[in-house]
Amino acid sequence: MTEKIVKVFNRAGIHARPSALLVQTTKNFASNIYIQKGSDRINAKSIMGIITLGAAYGTELKIIAEGEDEVVAVDTIVKLFESKFEEE
Repeated sequence: MTEKIVKVFNRAGIHARPSALLVQTTKNFASNIYIQKGSDRINAKSIMGIITLGAAYGTELKIIAEGEDEVVAVDTIVKLFESKFEEE
């Protein structure tokens, strides 16, 4: 299992467009990928799960992956967060 903490830096938070980008990205990996906010853990391949997580600007999230490509999956998702989902 690979885990990393990320912070939401794009001003609008994780709304529909970043959620869709996350799902598109995670579907490329065989690993099970989760996003955790506090005690809530959702499947990162579920757009509804991501949207309902309510991750606003400044929210800390934990990215968790389990599987054969877990390290690459987590690193790729972290880069999405660092790029502010290419919104700014």
